[in-house]
Amino acid sequence: MTWNFMCLILSLFLSQFVHSLNNNTTDSLDTCLQDFAFRTLIRHRPHTGNLYNAMLPENLSGMSVSIVRLRSRRLWNRGANFCNFHIPSRTIPVPHVKRLALVYHDFGNWSSHYYTVPGYSMITPVIGFKVFDASNMMSRSVKKLSLNTMGKPIVIRFSNSTLSDGMVSKARCAIFSSNGTLHLGEITSANVCFSQDQGHFSIVVPLKRKRGQWKLWAIGIVLGICGFILIGYVVIASVKVMKAKKIQVMEKQADEDLVLDTIWVGRSKMPSATVTRTQPTLEDGGLP
Repeated sequence: MTWNFMCLILSLFLSQFVHSLNNNTTDSLDTCLQDFAFRTLIRHRPHTGNLYNAMLPENLSGMSVSIVRLRSRRLWNRGANFCNFHIPSRTIPVPHVKRLALVYHDFGNWSSHYYTVPGYSMITPVIGFKVFDASNMMSRSVKKLSLNTMGKPIVIRFSNSTLSDGMVSKARCAIFSSNGTLHLGEITSANVCFSQDQGHFSIVVPLKRKRGQWKLWAIGIVLGICGFILIGYVVIASVKVMKAKKIQVMEKQADEDLVLDTIWVGRSKMPSATVTRTQPTLEDGGLP
């Protein structure tokens, strides 16, 4: 239980760290895809409500981008149902504009290059959409909008998902928000995610860990701790032995330096130091 909790905390931490690093890359890509999408609208002289596929360069082969322009009144009355995304009716753009453009992304085989979820594996490509002000198509700067769905969810359907019914309880909906944060939501039915706003989405499942691998890590950690403790005991014992030997040498040296004669007092043999009396000397230097 403790090991699973540690893995969960580590996965969440790494998830936030990795996506903060990739945020600038995905923002640059979104800007590039947005530019291709709006060029498509200008070139086709679009009709409101028609979906147009953008032409992408060869180095982005495998991705697909589509764009549709709608009136805000139509979004309010009928919602929008394009590219596996269903935006409910009674939705308004924020801030309010007369016309808006929905740009849809499908990253295809580039999904894992731009998006990762530590501890999970993506079983569907990353798809998403962004909302922009389309009141003036000739403007050099396009304003990004948000959506207010009045509490109703936006439905995302993954038509090419391989998720089985038995994996629904373990699967999660990875929601990559526009600000670069990651949220893992529960999935109530196979191949369907829900959101309250724009962003990018994918279905992910936990990575399969090799059985017994965590046991090897635990054994290695225990052995390492025991090894450090054993080394500590050996060092302490060695220091004590060296101190004891040093004390023995000092005592032996002291015994050798101090040699006393012995005398018999009665029937007992006792040590006796040699007494040397200082001879008296007269002031004129002669002996008495």
